[in-house]
Amino acid sequence: MVDEPVVVVRGEAYREVAPELARFTVTATARDRDREATLTRLAERAAAVRVLLDAAEPAVDRRETGDLRVWPETRRSGERVVAWHGSVATTVTVTDFTALGELMLRLADQDQVELAGPWWSLRPDSPAYREARHAAIADAVARAREYAEALGARVTALLELADGGGGPQPMMARAAFAGDLAQGGPPELELDPQAQSVHAAVQARFTITAAVLD
Repeated sequence: MVDEPVVVVRGEAYREVAPELARFTVTATARDRDREATLTRLAERAAAVRVLLDAAEPAVDRRETGDLRVWPETRRSGERVVAWHGSVATTVTVTDFTALGELMLRLADQDQVELAGPWWSLRPDSPAYREARHAAIADAVARAREYAEALGARVTALLELADGGGGPQPMMARAAFAGDLAQGGPPELELDPQAQSVHAAVQARFTITAAVLD
């Protein structure tokens, strides 16, 4: 018995979709010669950040306290402490992009606060992944049929299907300040959400009918 011929193809799909999440980090800092004073200021500034984030609900999808640091500043020679430093970072995930710019400006307006971000991304269970995977499979089937037709054959069955990987890359935002500060108008932060590139790929093996070769 002669085995049926096999065609092996790679199916791919590329999509650009709107982001679903925006993530940024807000870090409150404090410095004083006295350690207790540093800790007190740090706690007060971190609490002020929490108040602003509480007020931003439900635009804030998630917030997570990350790096908490307290360290002494010493002279170059010896271990004499001349000041104490402290910082606490909070990572914030936002789903309402219309509120993102205003929230970041309010946080940046706080004393001794640093902002980084935003980074745009998709949810882990975003339908965009499923759609891309389905499109990659359809591409594999179409390629197999094209190869078979070129040989005067047709696809008969799927032997194997393997995921080829793929996914989006988080992107930074382009930010711009606007507003007539000279006339006392509040500043505005214009953010351009960047499209997320979604890639899916599969490896597939199909059996085909006997080729018709001239």
